[in-house]
Amino acid sequence: MFKNYLKIAYRNLLKKKVYSFINILGLGIGMACCVLIFMFVQDELSYDQFNEKGDRIYRVVHGYFSEDEQAESNSRENYWVWGNAPVGPALELDFPEIEKVVRFSGKADILFTIGDQTQQEEGIVFMDSTVFDVFSWELLEGDPKKALVAPFSVVLSESAAKKYFGDQEALGKTLKGSDVAGRANSGDYTVTGVMKDLPSNSHLKFNTLLSLSTFHQSRPSVFDSWDYVDTYTYFLVSENFDQQAFEAKLPEFVARRASEENGPNYTIGIEPLKDVYLRSEVQRQPGETASLTNIYVFSVIGLFILGIAIINFMNLSTARSMERAKEVGIRKSIGADKNSLIFQFLGESLVIVLLSAILAVIFVSLAMPLMNQLTGKELMLNSILNWQTIPFFLGIVLVVGLLAGSYPALVLSSFRPVSILKGINKSDAKGANLRKGLVVFQFSLSIALIAGTIIVYNQMSHLLDKDMGFDKEQMLIVDYNYDGQVNNVSSTLENELENNPNVVSVAFSRSVPGSHFPNAGTTIENPEGEMVMQGQAIFQVGLDFIDHFDLELIAGRSYSRDFPSDSTSALVINEAAAKQYGYSNPADIVGKKFDQWGRAGEVIGVVKDFNYISLHNTVEPLTLPFEAYASRYMSLKLNTENLPTTLVEIENIWKELAPHRPFIYSFLDEDFNSQYESDFRFRQIFTTFSVLAIMIACLGLLGLATYTAEQRTKEIGIRKVLGADIGSIVGLLSKDFIKLVFIAILLATPVAWFAMNKWLEGFAYKVPLHWWVFLVAGVLAVIVALVTISFQAIKAAMMNPVNSLKSE
Repeated sequence: MFKNYLKIAYRNLLKKKVYSFINILGLGIGMACCVLIFMFVQDELSYDQFNEKGDRIYRVVHGYFSEDEQAESNSRENYWVWGNAPVGPALELDFPEIEKVVRFSGKADILFTIGDQTQQEEGIVFMDSTVFDVFSWELLEGDPKKALVAPFSVVLSESAAKKYFGDQEALGKTLKGSDVAGRANSGDYTVTGVMKDLPSNSHLKFNTLLSLSTFHQSRPSVFDSWDYVDTYTYFLVSENFDQQAFEAKLPEFVARRASEENGPNYTIGIEPLKDVYLRSEVQRQPGETASLTNIYVFSVIGLFILGIAIINFMNLSTARSMERAKEVGIRKSIGADKNSLIFQFLGESLVIVLLSAILAVIFVSLAMPLMNQLTGKELMLNSILNWQTIPFFLGIVLVVGLLAGSYPALVLSSFRPVSILKGINKSDAKGANLRKGLVVFQFSLSIALIAGTIIVYNQMSHLLDKDMGFDKEQMLIVDYNYDGQVNNVSSTLENELENNPNVVSVAFSRSVPGSHFPNAGTTIENPEGEMVMQGQAIFQVGLDFIDHFDLELIAGRSYSRDFPSDSTSALVINEAAAKQYGYSNPADIVGKKFDQWGRAGEVIGVVKDFNYISLHNTVEPLTLPFEAYASRYMSLKLNTENLPTTLVEIENIWKELAPHRPFIYSFLDEDFNSQYESDFRFRQIFTTFSVLAIMIACLGLLGLATYTAEQRTKEIGIRKVLGADIGSIVGLLSKDFIKLVFIAILLATPVAWFAMNKWLEGFAYKVPLHWWVFLVAGVLAVIVALVTISFQAIKAAMMNPVNSLKSE
């Protein structure tokens, strides 16, 4: 019997090649898309799960709140992961449930010299010796208990060890390291360990670990100061750790341990490692984070695509049910029962789904390089296709087969043989209504995806095109990492470079828009004459920074060579900072007293707010103190003509005045836009899979249009004999489908508006949701539907009526 079922399935596949092709191709693409999205989502959800003790790892988050904000301190959006150094040892001492604490510094850069080769190693951190007790980072060479104990010890990743020592053994070798501004003096680092490169699904990513004792030896005061921020603190807890009970003890701990310098409203909280990558809302992250909302979006798109493919299958199967009605009638009349028919038709569905699954595996293999390019990951099919997951995927094939084949099987098996063989019940109104409903559902999803794609593109364009309030075009940034020798010759560098006709201007600063910046506590006189301390971002800048970046001065003046005291007793702030101290009119804060990091004097100017950070955030208070010799970056505004030659000339001057330092440069617009890398990846993935979903929906529509044209062949022939032209026949075959698309537009618009409005909430500066976006999405859907249907409709309309009337 089973052999006969397979034969019948095989014959039906060959008999209706077009429908078989559409079904298998549509389901294959749908399943492939679903698998690709599943791989992406699975990789995102797997972050940090390689840590064997991951369920017992937490980290400290720090909050600073005014009395007005204290009531809202439960919200983590205003907390930082970056905090002080002494909190970790204090927690370990006071709470026996904490087994190990590991601290590390913020990322920094260092110049390593070996022989006559000098390279800048970026993203290094100073790390506690307990790191290998907490995280499951594999140390290939060296003793994990001792590798980071002694000052001037360094643990290299495999790739870093190969870069510096090639195939030679790195352990015990020496690297001459430059000073690391604010953290460590220069010295010879001994390689005490080589660790395996961190997994790609680790939120922390380092190539080089320097011992935290190096930092401590160079600047011991930092490790006793509760108000100096430059440390991340993670810790390992005991097996039966109660997070809620632990957090309840923290206010008393802070009140007892923290110094008065932190202020009365300093608080800490904790965050489990499992929540760091996708659920953390805190600021100043030490590594990668992603959006759980985007994971939900991609998961829904994957289900949409698979749903559309299944709907195609159901639509075409029920549409063709009448063609097999006589087969069912004859088989029932000779004794076939309903269950055997259901089994047969479900079996045929499973055959099609199995063929589609095989095609899906081929599509996934072919699409893997493109998927990796879209996501920036290194996804591999064998990472999810193994003996543990194969039963799961076979289960998916079975479920899809049952879902896709259940309704057609039930419809076909319920036909009454007497009525069928008499030719009664030729049309199935219920089946037609179901098909219409499914087409509406399909195109509702497609229209929502079209609208979403337009909105995502508009928002991404807005990020690139919005006036940021500063000049970032053709701005060359040279990173020399606070090198004192470079700062000492900065005036000479500036003069030499500005002699080049293609260099418009030069400026020095500790930070540039889009780069790392510290925060400072600044005391400024408020409107009532009281000296009030507030915290804000700080850009330590050179004399020409404000003019160089075309920042708009809206009150007071900028720094000037005519006022020598500006270097010690003047301060420029932004509008947001003026409002922070209670001045709605920026001009009113000019002349007010300030005190910041040992400098005191008067506020001399206010610049218009500019977006120095991502447009995901609003412009926050900023101070721009004049610090001539605290710079890290040299920025050059260039003419666009003959850029390669200009770069060579700049590099030659650099090598002449700073020969010890590599010439490392980038362009500000590219650096700034790199903040939106994850957003652009989201756009690419969203758009790609939306197009595929629409294509699958069109495949189904094409199949239905083909079937409708076949069923109305004789009607078309009669109409042509009576004088109907091609246009009227095309309209006849198209209008019913277009009506369904219009209904889909009405249903999809509010859903798409709600979903995209929620997505846009992640941006402080966003495009408005214009009504025309949904109109355009609807019009595009109608055009796509018309193009899809018209191909078959025109073909049917041009058929010779003589042949049409003979067709039945």
